Amino acid sequence: MRVIAGKARRLALKTVPGLETRPTTDRIKETLFNMIQDELYGIRFLDLFSGSGAIGIEALSRGAKEAVFVEKNPAAVRCIRENLRFTRLEADAFVVQTDVFAALDRLEIGVQNGAEPFGIIFMDPPYNRLLEKQVLEKLAGGTAADENTLLIVEASLETDFSYVEELGFRVLKRKEYKTNVHMFLQKDKR
Repeated sequence: MRVIAGKARRLALKTVPGLETRPTTDRIKETLFNMIQDELYGIRFLDLFSGSGAIGIEALSRGAKEAVFVEKNPAAVRCIRENLRFTRLEADAFVVQTDVFAALDRLEIGVQNGAEPFGIIFMDPPYNRLLEKQVLEKLAGGTAADENTLLIVEASLETDFSYVEELGFRVLKRKEYKTNVHMFLQKDKR
């Protein structure tokens, strides 16, 4: 696994040992970032269920001004910190070691106290546990994402997203791969 483009291009990243994380392959990561490249420059990027941090690191490498990594697994947090040091991107990164829902509560307070909403929120939760729905429910009622925020959910192909409109999101795009999907969502303008 490596950084595909930008300031840290071609640098190899460590992955978390064991089977608890499922790193996004370089090919899927490249496809994803080719689709969102124009949205990255100067934004705040939120990487939920960060694993090794590869997605947020790619965002920083390609021009995001800040990335927040949320991961509760201590081994994964160590891996993220090592990858940030190795890529020399730690100055613009914040690593939060906690449950995603507790982190979102803290990030909401930050936005309420003047921090801007995130430009892109990416999540890659454990598959088939409905965690993406719970996170979207939380984001729907909060301020961390506004109507300009691009939300990207990585999930298994069989994940049901029929509820997103009821939560106040619209589907911008669905990109399918062999075993998973990226859903691109945005809050409806109200």
